[in-house]
Amino acid sequence: MESNNLAENEPLAEADSFDEMPETAETVETNLIILTERVDQLVGWCERLARENQSLRERIAAVQVERDALRGKNEQLRARIDTMIVRLKGLGQNL
Repeated sequence: MESNNLAENEPLAEADSFDEMPETAETVETNLIILTERVDQLVGWCERLARENQSLRERIAAVQVERDALRGKNEQLRARIDTMIVRLKGLGQNL
C-alpha cells in the first residue's frame, strides 16, 4: 500500500523540484514549444469533432426525413387497409 502512495506522490515531488529550478530561456522555449504542440493538437481535435458533429447532425436530419416519409406511407397503407376491411364487411353482409 505504501508503494502506491510513493508513486502517487512522486509527480508532486517532481513538480515541487521544478519550482525550485531557475528557468532558463531554453527551458521556457521548450515549454512553449510543448504547449504550442498541445494547443495545436487540441485545435485539431476540436476541428475533427466539429466536422464529425456536423456530419452526425446531417445524418440525423436525413434519417428524420426518411422516418417522416415512412410514417406517411404507413398512414396511407393503414387507410387503404381500413377501406378494404369496410368493403369486405359489406360484401359479407350482402351474401
